Amino acid sequence: MSRSSRNHRSSWSRLLLGTFSVILIIGGIYSGYIFYLTVRDFVAYAQLSPLPNVNWPPIPGQERQSNISTGGEPLPDWQKKERVNVLLLGIDQREGEYGPWRTDTMIVLTIDPENNTAGMLSIPRDLWVPIPGYSQNRINTAHYTGELKKYPGGGPALAIKTVQHNLGIPIHYYVRINFSGFVKAIDTIGGVDIYVEKEIYDPLYPDNAYGYDPLYIPAGLHHMDGELALKYARTRHSGSDFDRLRCQQQVIMAVRDKVLRLDLLPQLLPKLPELLKTVGDAVQTDLQPDELLNLAQVAGQIDDEHIKTAVIDNSMTVPTTTPNGAQVLIPIPDEVRAVVDEIFTTPAQAKEEIKDRDKLAAEGAKIIVHNGTTVGNLAAQTSAFLKEQGLQIVEFGNAERFDYPTTIIVDYTGKEYTVQYLARLLNISESNIQPFTGSHSEIDIRLIIGADFQLPTAP
Repeated sequence: MSRSSRNHRSSWSRLLLGTFSVILIIGGIYSGYIFYLTVRDFVAYAQLSPLPNVNWPPIPGQERQSNISTGGEPLPDWQKKERVNVLLLGIDQREGEYGPWRTDTMIVLTIDPENNTAGMLSIPRDLWVPIPGYSQNRINTAHYTGELKKYPGGGPALAIKTVQHNLGIPIHYYVRINFSGFVKAIDTIGGVDIYVEKEIYDPLYPDNAYGYDPLYIPAGLHHMDGELALKYARTRHSGSDFDRLRCQQQVIMAVRDKVLRLDLLPQLLPKLPELLKTVGDAVQTDLQPDELLNLAQVAGQIDDEHIKTAVIDNSMTVPTTTPNGAQVLIPIPDEVRAVVDEIFTTPAQAKEEIKDRDKLAAEGAKIIVHNGTTVGNLAAQTSAFLKEQGLQIVEFGNAERFDYPTTIIVDYTGKEYTVQYLARLLNISESNIQPFTGSHSEIDIRLIIGADFQLPTAP
C-alpha cells in the first residue's frame, strides 16, 4: 500500500473524532452555562465572574422548515422526553482537496431524556450494505454517492437513509465535520486525560507530507493535547479498525469528562466565542440552536455509568472479498440487531418486543410475500425486513399482476395476533385486511405489496 493511500484512509479518524469532540464540547459548555444561570448562589460562592456579552457565531447548516428530519423521520418531541438519535459523520476531506468525500465510518449517538441514559454505536467503514435507491456497497460510500448524484438533502441525507434502512432506527439529526477544528478545540479545553491500556509503537504512523512520523506512547495515564489525542485515535498499531473505533470512544468520553467538570467552567465560559468560531469553520449540522441547547441540557445530566458504548465488530460481521476484489464486512443480522436493541431501546421497549416475538412464535404463522408493483426486488427486501422482526416468511416473489393500488393482507387461517402485528408494522389499514373464505390452505397469511407501500426503516 502506498504512503499516500495510508494517509488518506486514516484521515477519517480525525474527522470522526473532531465531530464528537465538537458536539460534546458544545454540550458541556452550554450545560455549564445553564448550570451557571440556575445556581447563581453557588457560582457566587465559587467567585465566578459574570459571562461577558458576546456575539454568538452561527453554526453552518440547514434551516428546517417542518418537524420532519433530513432523513424523513418525525422529529422527537422534547417536551415528551422522546429519544433523540444523532448521526455523526466524519468526511474524508483534506486540505486542498475538493469533494465529494466518503465518511469511512459513522457513529450514532443516542440520548434518552426520559431515563437519563445515552449510548454510542460505532459503524465500521467497510460494512457491506444496501444503499437505498442504489446497489450494495461499503457504508462509507453513502455520503459520497449522495453528494455525487445530487440526492435530495445531499450526502448527509443518503447517509442517514442508509443507516436507518440497515439498523432499523430513526435518525433525527446529523453533524458532519472535517478535521480542521479538532486540535484547536482540544487545546482550548486544556487537553484530555487518557489511560492507554497497552504500549503503542507505530513506526508507520503517517505525517502530513505522505511520509512517516513514528509514534510511541507507553502504557499508563497520559495528559494529551490536541495533536497527541489525534495520533492516539488515528494509529493503526493494532491492525484493527475495531480497536481504533474503541480508542475514539475513549477520547470522546475523556472530552465529556473534562468539559463537564465544574472546576473547568470558569475557564471555558470566556472562551466560548473562540470555540464556537472554531466549530463554525469545521462543522455542518441540521440541529437548530434551540435543539442544540436541549441536547446539551439533557447530556449534561447523564452520568458516565448510564452511557453505553458499542462497536459493530468482528463478532457481528463476516469478512469476505467481493467479485471486484474489495475486502468488506458482511453484517450478521441477528448479532447486529442484538447490539442495536441494547443501545437504542429502553427496558420497557425491550420487554414489549420480547412479548411480541413470543406471541408471534406461539402462532407460528407462515407468510408469503408477493410484489404487486413494478418496483423490482421489493418482495425480497420486504421479506428480509419482516424476518428481522421475527416473522416467518416461507416464500416471496411476484404477484399475478403488477397494478395493485394498495397493499393487502389476506388472512387464511385466523392467526389474529400476527395479522394485526403485520398490519401495524406496515401501516396497513383494517379495510385492507381480507379474510380468506375458500378451502384449507397450508399458508396462513399472504401479503400483497401495492403501489402505496413504503418499507419501514424502524419497527
